[in-house]
Amino acid sequence: MAPLGLLTVAAMLPPEWKLKLVDMNAERLKDKDLLWADYVLLGAMLVQRESVREIVARCTALEKTVIAGGPLFTTGYEAFPEIQHFVLGEAEEIMPQVVQDMQSGRLQSVYRCTNRPDITRTPAPRWDLIKFRHYVTMSVQFSRGCPYDCEFCDIIVMNGRVPRTKTPVQLIAELDALRRRKWKDMVFIVDDNFIGNKQQTKMLLHALIEWRRRTRTRIGFLTEASINLADDRELCALMVEAGFKKVFVGIETPSVEALAECHKLQNRNRDLVAAVQTLQRAGLEVMGGFIVGFDSDKSDIFKRQFEFIQRSGVATAMVGLLSALPQTRLWQRLKREGRLEAESTGNNSDATLNFKPKLSREFLQSGYRELVKKLYEPRNYYQRIRTFLKSHRPTGPRLHLSRADIIAFLKSFWVLGVWHRGRVGYWRLFLGTLIRRPRQFPHAIELAILGHHFRRVAKSLRAPSSGKR
Repeated sequence: MAPLGLLTVAAMLPPEWKLKLVDMNAERLKDKDLLWADYVLLGAMLVQRESVREIVARCTALEKTVIAGGPLFTTGYEAFPEIQHFVLGEAEEIMPQVVQDMQSGRLQSVYRCTNRPDITRTPAPRWDLIKFRHYVTMSVQFSRGCPYDCEFCDIIVMNGRVPRTKTPVQLIAELDALRRRKWKDMVFIVDDNFIGNKQQTKMLLHALIEWRRRTRTRIGFLTEASINLADDRELCALMVEAGFKKVFVGIETPSVEALAECHKLQNRNRDLVAAVQTLQRAGLEVMGGFIVGFDSDKSDIFKRQFEFIQRSGVATAMVGLLSALPQTRLWQRLKREGRLEAESTGNNSDATLNFKPKLSREFLQSGYRELVKKLYEPRNYYQRIRTFLKSHRPTGPRLHLSRADIIAFLKSFWVLGVWHRGRVGYWRLFLGTLIRRPRQFPHAIELAILGHHFRRVAKSLRAPSSGKR
Protein backbone atom coordinates (compact mmCIF):
# COMPACT_ATOMS: atom_id res chain seq x y z
CA MET A 1 0.00 0.00 0.00
CA ALA A 2 1.09 3.56 -0.63
CA PRO A 3 2.43 5.57 2.37
CA LEU A 4 -0.66 7.72 2.87
CA GLY A 5 0.64 9.54 5.96
CA LEU A 6 3.76 10.87 4.25
CA LEU A 7 1.83 11.71 1.08
CA THR A 8 -0.64 13.76 3.12
CA VAL A 9 2.06 15.55 5.13
CA ALA A 10 3.80 16.35 1.84
CA ALA A 11 0.62 18.13 0.73
CA MET A 12 0.86 20.35 3.84
CA LEU A 13 4.25 21.71 2.77
CA PRO A 14 4.63 24.80 0.55
CA PRO A 15 3.94 23.87 -3.10
CA GLU A 16 7.15 25.54 -4.27
CA TRP A 17 9.33 23.26 -2.13
CA LYS A 18 11.09 20.45 -3.95
CA LEU A 19 10.18 17.10 -2.40
CA LYS A 20 11.32 13.49 -2.75
CA LEU A 21 9.49 10.61 -1.12
CA VAL A 22 11.24 7.29 -0.52
CA ASP A 23 8.96 4.45 0.59
CA MET A 24 11.35 1.91 2.07
CA ASN A 25 8.75 -0.84 1.66
CA ALA A 26 9.22 -0.42 -2.09
CA GLU A 27 12.74 0.92 -2.68
CA ARG A 28 16.06 1.60 -1.00
CA LEU A 29 16.95 4.87 0.71
CA LYS A 30 20.19 6.02 -0.90
CA ASP A 31 22.80 8.37 0.54
CA LYS A 32 22.33 10.65 -2.46
CA ASP A 33 18.68 11.13 -1.44
CA LEU A 34 19.74 12.19 2.05
CA LEU A 35 22.53 14.45 0.75
CA TRP A 36 20.03 16.16 -1.57
CA ALA A 37 17.69 17.11 1.29
CA ASP A 38 17.71 20.12 3.60
CA TYR A 39 15.43 18.24 6.01
CA VAL A 40 14.51 14.57 6.39
CA LEU A 41 10.88 14.03 7.46
CA LEU A 42 10.48 10.52 8.82
CA GLY A 43 7.20 8.69 9.48
CA ALA A 44 7.04 5.24 11.07
CA MET A 45 5.02 2.65 12.98
CA LEU A 46 6.11 0.41 15.86
CA VAL A 47 7.27 -2.44 13.65
CA GLN A 48 9.70 -0.09 11.89
CA ARG A 49 11.59 0.88 15.07
CA GLU A 50 14.94 -0.66 14.11
CA SER A 51 14.75 0.72 10.58
CA VAL A 52 14.24 4.19 12.11
CA ARG A 53 17.40 3.86 14.18
CA GLU A 54 19.40 2.91 11.08
CA ILE A 55 18.03 5.88 9.10
CA VAL A 56 18.71 8.33 11.90
CA ALA A 57 22.29 7.05 12.28
CA ARG A 58 22.84 7.64 8.56
CA CYS A 59 21.35 11.13 8.80
CA THR A 60 23.56 11.94 11.79
CA ALA A 61 26.66 10.82 9.90
CA LEU A 62 25.67 13.03 6.98
CA GLU A 63 24.73 15.94 9.31
CA LYS A 64 21.10 15.99 8.20
CA THR A 65 18.26 17.26 10.41
CA VAL A 66 15.49 14.74 11.09
CA ILE A 67 11.88 15.62 11.94
CA ALA A 68 9.97 12.52 13.03
CA GLY A 69 6.25 11.88 13.34
CA GLY A 70 3.66 9.12 13.16
CA PRO A 71 2.39 6.41 15.52
CA LEU A 72 5.82 5.18 16.65
CA PHE A 73 6.74 8.60 18.01
CA THR A 74 3.31 9.84 19.09
CA THR A 75 3.13 7.13 21.76
CA GLY A 76 6.84 6.79 22.55
CA TYR A 77 9.11 9.56 21.29
CA GLU A 78 11.13 9.55 24.53
CA ALA A 79 12.78 6.30 23.39
CA PHE A 80 14.59 8.18 20.59
CA PRO A 81 17.00 10.67 22.20
CA GLU A 82 19.04 10.64 19.01
CA ILE A 83 16.21 12.52 17.22
CA GLN A 84 16.03 16.25 17.95
CA HIS A 85 12.62 17.17 16.48
CA PHE A 86 9.19 15.51 16.72
CA VAL A 87 5.68 16.20 15.42
CA LEU A 88 3.34 14.28 17.73
CA GLY A 89 -0.29 13.50 16.99
CA GLU A 90 -2.26 14.72 14.01
CA ALA A 91 -0.37 17.23 11.90
CA GLU A 92 -3.00 19.46 10.24
CA GLU A 93 -3.04 22.32 12.75
CA ILE A 94 0.64 22.32 13.73
CA MET A 95 2.31 21.96 10.33
CA PRO A 96 2.09 25.70 9.52
CA GLN A 97 4.25 26.40 12.60
CA VAL A 98 6.62 23.59 11.69
CA VAL A 99 6.99 25.00 8.17
CA GLN A 100 7.61 28.51 9.51
CA ASP A 101 10.30 27.23 11.87
CA MET A 102 11.92 25.17 9.11
CA GLN A 103 12.14 28.29 6.97
CA SER A 104 13.70 30.31 9.79
CA GLY A 105 16.01 27.51 10.93
CA ARG A 106 14.58 27.60 14.47
CA LEU A 107 12.91 24.24 14.89
CA GLN A 108 11.46 23.35 18.28
CA SER A 109 12.15 20.00 19.90
CA VAL A 110 8.49 18.92 20.13
CA TYR A 111 5.35 19.98 18.28
CA ARG A 112 2.29 18.40 19.85
CA CYS A 113 -1.30 18.37 18.63
CA THR A 114 -3.48 18.82 21.71
CA ASN A 115 -6.91 18.53 20.08
CA ARG A 116 -8.64 16.65 17.26
CA PRO A 117 -8.30 18.58 13.98
CA ASP A 118 -11.14 19.15 11.56
CA ILE A 119 -10.16 16.78 8.74
CA THR A 120 -12.33 18.56 6.21
CA ARG A 121 -9.26 20.83 6.04
CA THR A 122 -6.89 17.95 5.25
CA PRO A 123 -5.34 18.37 1.79
CA ALA A 124 -5.43 15.68 -0.87
CA PRO A 125 -2.36 13.40 -0.88
CA ARG A 126 0.57 14.19 -3.19
CA TRP A 127 0.18 11.22 -5.52
CA ASP A 128 2.81 12.68 -7.85
CA LEU A 129 5.55 11.70 -5.37
CA ILE A 130 5.21 7.92 -5.77
CA LYS A 131 5.55 5.37 -8.56
CA PHE A 132 2.19 3.65 -8.93
CA ARG A 133 3.77 0.49 -10.34
CA HIS A 134 5.12 -0.27 -6.85
CA TYR A 135 1.66 -0.77 -5.36
CA VAL A 136 -1.19 -3.26 -5.42
CA THR A 137 -3.53 -0.99 -3.47
CA MET A 138 -3.90 2.77 -3.08
CA SER A 139 -5.10 4.29 0.20
CA VAL A 140 -7.46 7.14 1.08
CA GLN A 141 -9.00 8.19 4.38
CA PHE A 142 -12.59 9.26 5.03
CA SER A 143 -12.70 9.32 8.83
CA ARG A 144 -10.54 9.16 11.96
CA GLY A 145 -11.47 7.78 15.34
CA CYS A 146 -13.58 4.89 16.63
CA PRO A 147 -16.54 5.06 19.06
CA TYR A 148 -15.52 1.85 20.85
CA ASP A 149 -13.09 1.42 23.72
CA CYS A 150 -11.28 -1.90 23.28
CA GLU A 151 -8.63 -2.23 25.98
CA PHE A 152 -5.82 -3.34 23.64
CA CYS A 153 -6.39 -0.78 20.86
CA ASP A 154 -4.26 2.34 20.38
CA ILE A 155 -6.59 3.97 17.83
CA ILE A 156 -8.48 5.86 20.50
CA VAL A 157 -5.17 6.98 22.04
CA MET A 158 -4.08 8.59 18.77
CA ASN A 159 -7.36 9.52 17.05
CA GLY A 160 -10.02 9.62 19.76
CA ARG A 161 -13.46 8.07 20.20
CA VAL A 162 -15.50 10.63 18.26
CA PRO A 163 -15.22 9.80 14.54
CA ARG A 164 -14.44 12.84 12.39
CA THR A 165 -15.14 12.65 8.66
CA LYS A 166 -14.22 14.37 5.47
CA THR A 167 -17.01 15.46 3.15
CA PRO A 168 -18.12 13.11 0.36
CA VAL A 169 -17.08 15.76 -2.18
CA GLN A 170 -13.63 15.88 -0.62
CA LEU A 171 -13.08 12.12 -0.77
CA ILE A 172 -14.41 11.80 -4.31
CA ALA A 173 -11.99 14.55 -5.39
CA GLU A 174 -9.16 12.38 -4.04
CA LEU A 175 -10.48 9.37 -5.95
CA ASP A 176 -10.79 11.46 -9.11
CA ALA A 177 -7.14 12.45 -8.69
CA LEU A 178 -6.23 8.77 -8.60
CA ARG A 179 -8.40 8.06 -11.62
CA ARG A 180 -6.72 10.87 -13.59
CA ARG A 181 -3.41 9.14 -12.89
CA LYS A 182 -4.86 6.00 -14.50
CA TRP A 183 -5.32 4.05 -11.26
CA LYS A 184 -7.87 1.27 -11.91
CA ASP A 185 -7.34 -1.23 -9.10
CA MET A 186 -8.30 -1.50 -5.43
CA VAL A 187 -8.42 1.43 -3.01
CA PHE A 188 -8.20 0.82 0.73
CA ILE A 189 -10.27 3.28 2.76
CA VAL A 190 -8.03 3.15 5.81
CA ASP A 191 -10.47 4.46 8.42
CA ASP A 192 -10.14 3.24 12.00
CA ASN A 193 -13.79 2.19 11.72
CA PHE A 194 -15.52 3.00 8.44
CA ILE A 195 -18.96 2.84 10.07
CA GLY A 196 -18.02 4.81 13.20
CA ASN A 197 -20.44 7.51 12.04
CA LYS A 198 -23.07 5.61 10.08
CA GLN A 199 -25.00 8.67 8.96
CA GLN A 200 -21.95 10.24 7.33
CA THR A 201 -20.88 6.87 5.90
CA LYS A 202 -24.23 6.41 4.17
CA MET A 203 -23.99 9.91 2.69
CA LEU A 204 -20.57 9.01 1.31
CA LEU A 205 -21.81 5.70 -0.11
CA HIS A 206 -24.66 7.37 -1.99
CA ALA A 207 -22.12 9.80 -3.45
CA LEU A 208 -19.77 6.94 -4.39
CA ILE A 209 -22.58 5.09 -6.16
CA GLU A 210 -23.36 8.18 -8.20
CA TRP A 211 -19.63 8.66 -8.91
CA ARG A 212 -19.40 5.10 -10.22
CA ARG A 213 -22.32 5.65 -12.54
CA ARG A 214 -20.93 8.93 -13.78
CA THR A 215 -17.33 7.83 -14.35
CA ARG A 216 -17.93 4.13 -15.13
CA THR A 217 -14.83 3.41 -13.05
CA ARG A 218 -13.89 -0.19 -12.20
CA ILE A 219 -12.02 0.76 -9.03
CA GLY A 220 -12.97 -1.41 -6.05
CA PHE A 221 -12.77 -0.74 -2.32
CA LEU A 222 -11.86 -2.46 0.91
CA THR A 223 -11.98 -1.06 4.42
CA GLU A 224 -12.11 -1.80 8.16
CA ALA A 225 -15.31 -1.89 10.20
CA SER A 226 -16.74 -3.26 13.42
CA ILE A 227 -18.87 -6.42 13.40
CA ASN A 228 -22.09 -4.48 13.97
CA LEU A 229 -21.97 -3.69 10.25
CA ALA A 230 -23.87 -6.99 9.96
CA ASP A 231 -26.80 -5.42 11.84
CA ASP A 232 -27.46 -2.83 9.11
CA ARG A 233 -28.55 -4.45 5.86
CA GLU A 234 -29.04 -1.11 4.13
CA LEU A 235 -25.46 -0.13 4.92
CA CYS A 236 -24.13 -3.47 3.63
CA ALA A 237 -26.12 -3.12 0.42
CA LEU A 238 -24.88 0.43 -0.15
CA MET A 239 -21.27 -0.64 0.38
CA VAL A 240 -21.55 -3.45 -2.14
CA GLU A 241 -23.28 -1.22 -4.70
CA ALA A 242 -20.52 1.36 -4.23
CA GLY A 243 -17.88 -1.25 -5.10
CA PHE A 244 -16.73 -2.56 -1.73
CA LYS A 245 -15.51 -6.14 -1.97
CA LYS A 246 -13.69 -6.76 1.31
CA VAL A 247 -13.92 -5.62 4.91
CA PHE A 248 -11.49 -6.26 7.75
CA VAL A 249 -13.28 -6.99 11.03
CA GLY A 250 -11.73 -7.33 14.47
CA ILE A 251 -13.42 -10.57 15.54
CA GLU A 252 -10.67 -11.33 18.10
CA THR A 253 -11.97 -14.43 19.89
CA PRO A 254 -14.91 -16.81 20.34
CA SER A 255 -14.43 -16.53 24.12
CA VAL A 256 -17.19 -14.44 25.72
CA GLU A 257 -15.00 -14.05 28.81
CA ALA A 258 -12.16 -12.57 26.76
CA LEU A 259 -14.53 -10.20 24.93
CA ALA A 260 -15.76 -8.93 28.30
CA GLU A 261 -12.18 -8.66 29.59
CA CYS A 262 -11.01 -6.47 26.71
CA HIS A 263 -14.26 -4.46 26.61
CA LYS A 264 -15.09 -5.52 23.04
CA LEU A 265 -18.75 -4.71 23.64
CA GLN A 266 -19.75 -4.64 19.96
CA ASN A 267 -18.81 -8.34 19.63
CA ARG A 268 -20.65 -9.56 22.72
CA ASN A 269 -24.11 -11.13 22.90
CA ARG A 270 -24.15 -12.17 19.26
CA ASP A 271 -23.47 -15.22 17.13
CA LEU A 272 -20.17 -14.17 15.54
CA VAL A 273 -20.22 -16.91 12.89
CA ALA A 274 -23.72 -15.85 11.84
CA ALA A 275 -22.62 -12.20 11.71
CA VAL A 276 -19.69 -13.10 9.44
CA GLN A 277 -21.98 -15.11 7.17
CA THR A 278 -24.43 -12.21 6.99
CA LEU A 279 -21.66 -10.02 5.59
CA GLN A 280 -20.58 -12.76 3.19
CA ARG A 281 -24.12 -13.21 1.90
CA ALA A 282 -24.31 -9.46 1.37
CA GLY A 283 -21.36 -9.75 -1.04
CA LEU A 284 -18.42 -8.87 1.23
CA GLU A 285 -15.37 -10.98 1.96
CA VAL A 286 -14.58 -10.77 5.68
CA MET A 287 -10.90 -10.57 6.57
CA GLY A 288 -10.69 -11.33 10.28
CA GLY A 289 -8.39 -10.20 13.06
CA PHE A 290 -7.94 -12.69 15.92
CA ILE A 291 -6.06 -12.52 19.22
CA VAL A 292 -4.88 -15.16 21.69
CA GLY A 293 -3.30 -14.56 25.07
CA PHE A 294 -6.05 -12.82 27.05
CA ASP A 295 -5.94 -13.34 30.83
CA SER A 296 -9.20 -15.28 30.69
CA ASP A 297 -8.05 -17.64 27.93
CA LYS A 298 -8.05 -21.31 28.89
CA SER A 299 -5.78 -24.04 27.58
CA ASP A 300 -8.31 -24.94 24.87
CA ILE A 301 -8.21 -21.48 23.27
CA PHE A 302 -6.18 -22.56 20.24
CA LYS A 303 -8.59 -25.39 19.47
CA ARG A 304 -11.55 -23.03 19.86
CA GLN A 305 -9.99 -20.39 17.62
CA PHE A 306 -9.20 -22.93 14.90
CA GLU A 307 -12.71 -24.40 14.93
CA PHE A 308 -14.32 -20.96 14.92
CA ILE A 309 -12.22 -19.70 11.99
CA GLN A 310 -12.90 -22.85 9.97
CA ARG A 311 -16.66 -22.67 10.57
CA SER A 312 -16.85 -18.96 9.73
CA GLY A 313 -15.13 -19.26 6.36
CA VAL A 314 -12.80 -16.35 7.13
CA ALA A 315 -10.13 -17.33 4.61
CA THR A 316 -7.82 -14.43 5.46
CA ALA A 317 -7.48 -14.99 9.21
CA MET A 318 -4.89 -12.69 10.74
CA VAL A 319 -3.99 -14.14 14.13
CA GLY A 320 -1.67 -12.51 16.63
CA LEU A 321 -0.57 -12.87 20.22
CA LEU A 322 -1.93 -10.16 22.47
CA SER A 323 0.46 -7.22 22.71
CA ALA A 324 0.35 -4.26 25.08
CA LEU A 325 0.71 -1.30 22.74
CA PRO A 326 2.08 1.93 24.25
CA GLN A 327 -0.36 4.10 26.24
CA THR A 328 -3.36 1.80 25.70
CA ARG A 329 -5.59 0.89 28.62
CA LEU A 330 -4.12 -2.61 28.48
CA TRP A 331 -0.60 -1.18 28.72
CA GLN A 332 -1.60 1.00 31.65
CA ARG A 333 -3.28 -1.89 33.48
CA LEU A 334 -0.38 -4.28 33.03
CA LYS A 335 2.02 -1.57 34.15
CA ARG A 336 0.00 -1.04 37.34
CA GLU A 337 -0.01 -4.80 37.94
CA GLY A 338 3.77 -5.00 37.46
CA ARG A 339 3.38 -7.34 34.47
CA LEU A 340 4.72 -5.11 31.70
CA GLU A 341 8.13 -6.44 30.68
CA ALA A 342 9.15 -4.92 27.35
CA GLU A 343 8.11 -2.70 24.47
CA SER A 344 5.76 -4.11 21.87
CA THR A 345 7.48 -5.02 18.60
CA GLY A 346 4.39 -3.97 16.66
CA ASN A 347 4.76 -7.12 14.57
CA ASN A 348 1.51 -9.05 14.42
CA SER A 349 3.27 -12.29 13.46
CA ASP A 350 6.08 -12.04 16.02
CA ALA A 351 5.62 -14.89 18.52
CA THR A 352 6.71 -12.87 21.53
CA LEU A 353 4.86 -11.39 24.49
CA ASN A 354 5.82 -8.08 26.10
CA PHE A 355 4.06 -8.84 29.38
CA LYS A 356 3.77 -11.66 31.88
CA PRO A 357 0.75 -13.76 30.78
CA LYS A 358 -1.58 -15.84 32.95
CA LEU A 359 -1.02 -18.96 30.87
CA SER A 360 2.50 -20.29 30.36
CA ARG A 361 4.52 -18.08 28.00
CA GLU A 362 5.95 -21.13 26.24
CA PHE A 363 2.47 -22.65 25.87
CA LEU A 364 1.13 -19.48 24.26
CA GLN A 365 4.07 -19.04 21.93
CA SER A 366 4.14 -22.62 20.71
CA GLY A 367 0.34 -22.78 20.49
CA TYR A 368 0.27 -19.59 18.43
CA ARG A 369 2.84 -20.87 15.95
CA GLU A 370 1.02 -24.18 15.57
CA LEU A 371 -2.36 -22.45 15.14
CA VAL A 372 -1.10 -20.26 12.29
CA LYS A 373 0.56 -23.22 10.57
CA LYS A 374 -2.56 -25.34 10.94
CA LEU A 375 -4.85 -22.61 9.61
CA TYR A 376 -2.83 -22.30 6.42
CA GLU A 377 -2.16 -25.97 5.82
CA PRO A 378 -3.48 -26.50 2.25
CA ARG A 379 -6.27 -28.89 3.30
CA ASN A 380 -7.61 -26.58 6.01
CA TYR A 381 -7.16 -23.41 3.99
CA TYR A 382 -8.85 -24.69 0.83
CA GLN A 383 -11.72 -26.03 2.94
CA ARG A 384 -12.12 -22.55 4.44
CA ILE A 385 -12.25 -20.99 0.99
CA ARG A 386 -14.99 -23.43 -0.02
CA THR A 387 -16.94 -22.58 3.15
CA PHE A 388 -16.64 -18.90 2.26
CA LEU A 389 -17.75 -19.45 -1.33
CA LYS A 390 -20.90 -21.26 -0.15
CA SER A 391 -21.97 -18.22 1.91
CA HIS A 392 -20.69 -15.50 -0.39
CA ARG A 393 -23.10 -13.90 -2.85
CA PRO A 394 -21.05 -12.08 -5.50
CA THR A 395 -22.97 -8.89 -6.22
CA GLY A 396 -22.08 -5.32 -7.01
CA PRO A 397 -20.06 -3.94 -9.94
CA ARG A 398 -17.39 -5.97 -11.71
CA LEU A 399 -13.87 -4.70 -11.08
CA HIS A 400 -10.79 -4.14 -13.18
CA LEU A 401 -8.67 -7.19 -13.98
CA SER A 402 -5.08 -6.01 -14.29
CA ARG A 403 -2.17 -7.44 -16.25
CA ALA A 404 -0.55 -8.35 -12.90
CA ASP A 405 -3.69 -10.31 -11.95
CA ILE A 406 -3.49 -12.32 -15.17
CA ILE A 407 0.23 -13.03 -14.73
CA ALA A 408 -0.34 -14.17 -11.13
CA PHE A 409 -3.17 -16.43 -12.29
CA LEU A 410 -0.93 -18.08 -14.90
CA LYS A 411 1.93 -18.47 -12.43
CA SER A 412 -0.42 -20.18 -9.98
CA PHE A 413 -0.74 -23.12 -12.41
CA TRP A 414 2.92 -23.97 -11.86
CA VAL A 415 3.56 -22.72 -8.31
CA LEU A 416 0.37 -24.01 -6.68
CA GLY A 417 -0.78 -26.61 -9.19
CA VAL A 418 2.52 -28.42 -9.80
CA TRP A 419 5.41 -27.35 -7.64
CA HIS A 420 4.08 -26.93 -4.10
CA ARG A 421 2.42 -29.25 -1.63
CA GLY A 422 -1.35 -28.91 -1.74
CA ARG A 423 -1.59 -29.20 -5.53
CA VAL A 424 -4.56 -31.58 -5.27
CA GLY A 425 -6.47 -29.06 -3.16
CA TYR A 426 -5.63 -26.29 -5.62
CA TRP A 427 -6.98 -28.18 -8.64
CA ARG A 428 -10.04 -29.30 -6.70
CA LEU A 429 -10.80 -25.67 -5.86
CA PHE A 430 -9.93 -24.55 -9.38
CA LEU A 431 -12.17 -27.02 -11.23
CA GLY A 432 -14.97 -27.11 -8.66
CA THR A 433 -15.36 -23.33 -8.64
CA LEU A 434 -15.04 -23.02 -12.40
CA ILE A 435 -17.86 -25.54 -12.90
CA ARG A 436 -20.21 -24.71 -9.99
CA ARG A 437 -19.52 -21.03 -9.21
CA PRO A 438 -17.96 -19.44 -12.32
CA ARG A 439 -18.57 -15.86 -11.18
CA GLN A 440 -16.62 -16.57 -8.00
CA PHE A 441 -13.70 -18.14 -9.86
CA PRO A 442 -11.39 -15.04 -9.87
CA HIS A 443 -12.00 -14.56 -6.15
CA ALA A 444 -11.26 -18.22 -5.40
CA ILE A 445 -7.95 -18.12 -7.30
CA GLU A 446 -6.98 -14.84 -5.62
CA LEU A 447 -7.51 -16.47 -2.22
CA ALA A 448 -5.53 -19.54 -3.30
CA ILE A 449 -2.60 -17.30 -4.23
CA LEU A 450 -2.85 -15.39 -0.94
CA GLY A 451 -2.74 -18.72 0.88
CA HIS A 452 0.70 -19.36 -0.62
CA HIS A 453 1.87 -16.09 0.94
CA PHE A 454 0.37 -16.94 4.33
CA ARG A 455 2.04 -20.36 4.32
CA ARG A 456 5.36 -18.63 3.82
CA VAL A 457 4.59 -16.38 6.80
CA ALA A 458 3.59 -19.38 8.92
CA LYS A 459 6.77 -21.22 7.96
CA SER A 460 8.87 -18.21 9.01
CA LEU A 461 7.48 -18.20 12.57
CA ARG A 462 10.20 -19.32 14.94
CA ALA A 463 10.49 -19.68 18.68
CA PRO A 464 12.11 -16.56 20.18
CA SER A 465 15.60 -17.00 21.53
CA SER A 466 14.40 -16.10 25.03
CA GLY A 467 11.17 -15.37 26.83
CA LYS A 468 11.78 -11.62 27.18
CA ARG A 469 13.04 -8.73 25.09
